[in-house]
Amino acid sequence: MRIRPMRPEDAEAVERLTALAYDTDRSDDWRRRWCDRVRHLLTTDPGGCWVADDAGYGPTGEAGPVIGVAISLRRDLLWILSAYAVHPRHQGQGIGTALLDAAVGYGAGCLRGMLTARPDPQALRRYRRAGFTLYPTMRLTGVVDRSALPAVDSVRAGTTADADLVDSVDRRVRGATHRPDQAFVQEHSTLLVCDLLTGSGYAYVADWGVTQLAATNRAVAQRLLWEALARTAPGSPTDVRNLTSDQEWAVDVGLAAGLRVEQDAYLALRHMRPPAPYVPSTAFG
Repeated sequence: MRIRPMRPEDAEAVERLTALAYDTDRSDDWRRRWCDRVRHLLTTDPGGCWVADDAGYGPTGEAGPVIGVAISLRRDLLWILSAYAVHPRHQGQGIGTALLDAAVGYGAGCLRGMLTARPDPQALRRYRRAGFTLYPTMRLTGVVDRSALPAVDSVRAGTTADADLVDSVDRRVRGATHRPDQAFVQEHSTLLVCDLLTGSGYAYVADWGVTQLAATNRAVAQRLLWEALARTAPGSPTDVRNLTSDQEWAVDVGLAAGLRVEQDAYLALRHMRPPAPYVPSTAFG
């Protein structure tokens, strides 16, 4: 086994590995988006993308199948773990520790760290040993009761011209921007923006739910969440994930919209408190 930098040609193998490790059945479109995200991060953060393979797999010692992955990124002084998995047959052999060490090393000099974590005991143990505080999270899920949707004003579709507004909100709420990722995220979701004298914020929404939201106060956050729920596909299941107990404003909206609250996973943070009002992106923090 060896740990090496990820290459663009590893994207499909990494997607298959994470689907297996996460026990996730991805659609063809989801798989394409996942691989596109890997290639995007290989462009913006090649030093944060690592895989483990069996270096002696082939008859001449060429690289074998990918058996582990850790993908991380740095935004300003915030380090984020975007993906982390080890093949189930190769767990307990030190591969996960070596991969996480390589990814964390990419964050040297960063003041803060963030990741969303599945409830995997081994991974959670590694995150805690790396200095992360584990915050249990909730999810809002179900079909939106469209009769409960209020009329929301002052929320509009965003454009690339809103990049500075999004940056300003991100700096205030989480201390770092998503600037390198904005164009990529907008290719796969709709940007909503609210900019009032009393506060501002943004949200990204896809057919299946809200993928990210940040605002400078709860009133603006609730406006954005209501409008985001209104824009999800009618009659289809909707998800709002990664909600810590600091996000009661979101829980209140979700319950009023007919969604149910379920236990989700963990938000792991280092040298920072849970940002609020904030719905973190699983991929980009």
